[in-house]
Amino acid sequence: MWTGEIYFLAKEAGIPQFIILMTFAAHKTLSVAGALLAGLFLSSCSSQQQVEAPARLPAYHFVPGKTAVLHNGKAIPPRNAPSQVKRAIAAANSLVNNTHYDCSGSTSFVLKEAGLLTSTRHSRLFLNYGQKGAGDWISIYAKNGHVFMVICGLRFDTTGSGRRGEGPRWRVDGRNTRHFLVRHPTGL
Repeated sequence: MWTGEIYFLAKEAGIPQFIILMTFAAHKTLSVAGALLAGLFLSSCSSQQQVEAPARLPAYHFVPGKTAVLHNGKAIPPRNAPSQVKRAIAAANSLVNNTHYDCSGSTSFVLKEAGLLTSTRHSRLFLNYGQKGAGDWISIYAKNGHVFMVICGLRFDTTGSGRRGEGPRWRVDGRNTRHFLVRHPTGL
């Protein structure tokens, strides 16, 4: 009789982690085959935990009733946007060009003001924020070292122009999103 645990090496946000798939006790002849089958089955399930962003985020495209509009550097939400989304836009507008906020600080502030986050997070911690995939109203793009948001079709980001130290602002141009994961607040 063999006893033991089957481990699976997974990459969660680019960080290798050993995950215990199962604990087993079996006869020698059955344990190897069973372990291999269980490992294959369970590894296919765990690989669906994250959604990688497309290689490039497209430029802003206006959609009536769905996207915000920029006016003098500030976003104006669509009338039918949920209240949490309107609060997120108001919070982001208050930070435009404020050089005291980095990417994770500005993203945390916006989500906290909208009632969608309880404490400030480092960019790496946004890799597991909310639910996987893009949201209908708010999407968070995160990788180890940077995070930004798309709210009502407008990108709120601290990088993008090539100039350092300009602070968070709304952007309408496309962006390279290779190696980013995309998440969204539950229900949005």
